[in-house]
Amino acid sequence: MKVYICPGCGWIRVVSRRKNVECFKCGEHEMALTKLSYKKVGHMSEEERKDYARSWLYLHRAKHK
Repeated sequence: MKVYICPGCGWIRVVSRRKNVECFKCGEHEMALTKLSYKKVGHMSEEERKDYARSWLYLHRAKHK
């Protein structure tokens, strides 16, 4: 299981076999693979996931400016 995040909206998605993962929330065609494990995401609360997404978006958007 792999954990992906949308670079557009921060939605987190877990997939098993796909390499090209799209976001069903905002329509982004290519989500980014995270370093999170499936187990870690499973133990995170909704608020922890939102915090992770906000941090990820902040760091990655800063890199691309």
